[in-house]
Amino acid sequence: MTAQKIDGKEIAAQLRGRIGKAVAGLQAAHGKTPGLAVVLVGEDAASEVYVRNKGIATKAAGMTSYEFRLPADTPEDVLLDKVRALNAEPDVNGILVQFPVPAQISQQRVIDTIDPSKDVDGLNPANAGRLVSGLQALTPCTPLGSVILAKETLAKQGGDLSGKHAVIIGRSNLVGKPVAQLLLNENCTVTMAHSRTADLPAMCRQADILVAAVGIAEMVKGDWVKPGACVIDVGINRIDAPEKGLDDKGRGKTRLVGDVAYDEAAEVAAHITPVPGGVGPMTIACLLKNTLTAFCRQNGFEEPVV
Repeated sequence: MTAQKIDGKEIAAQLRGRIGKAVAGLQAAHGKTPGLAVVLVGEDAASEVYVRNKGIATKAAGMTSYEFRLPADTPEDVLLDKVRALNAEPDVNGILVQFPVPAQISQQRVIDTIDPSKDVDGLNPANAGRLVSGLQALTPCTPLGSVILAKETLAKQGGDLSGKHAVIIGRSNLVGKPVAQLLLNENCTVTMAHSRTADLPAMCRQADILVAAVGIAEMVKGDWVKPGACVIDVGINRIDAPEKGLDDKGRGKTRLVGDVAYDEAAEVAAHITPVPGGVGPMTIACLLKNTLTAFCRQNGFEEPVV
């Protein structure tokens, strides 16, 4: 068996297109536009790229993009005051502070300060608690995108997620815990696994849906995968690539891989996400989806189905 590659780029593009149409419809009906504010503290190179891409995607969807850049030595209280000001700004429907933040700032205090109704990252404890309680909540973007990929893939095969056994490797607040709750809401039987799980490979072999979100390059081997499984690889790891030689500064080149040994797993699974090009593109698309959702809820508008 050779797995079908789940094309996250294409599915994300389709989702962004539906969001753009919904935004245009809401603008025509109500004369209002969703607004997303992104705050970047410092000059982390990867964060710069993420913020730029988020701004491009926001504008392409017809939304208003607000970007705020603060120096790396910004005191915590200055950043929190900025977040509070955005909480009070009616034209800002979603707030995202790009992580990581510098050492003098508590990431959790930032999360706690964001208005839960504008918390498009879905990390505020109020949203986490509402998700676990089965109540209306904003959901972290990467878990939401992961579940959408699984749903769309299995729907094309004439099925759904109901009754499937899902195994999640990783128990982080950012991915593992929320993706487990989302899969429970889809009527999956869910097993949470992690570094201390006894006989982890045997546990993974039980999974109809295997979600790898542990942050260890290519940890999940082909013989960990149940034949015919759907594998969602959330990991993004940079490893040495000696086969690519040296760059123009004489340094060894690198490449991106996931938490799953792709080539091995693709020989066993029925469907698998690549890295890059799988879950990653869905994260920004789901950020826009959350911003649209927050906009509608804040204004009392009917939420369009996207």
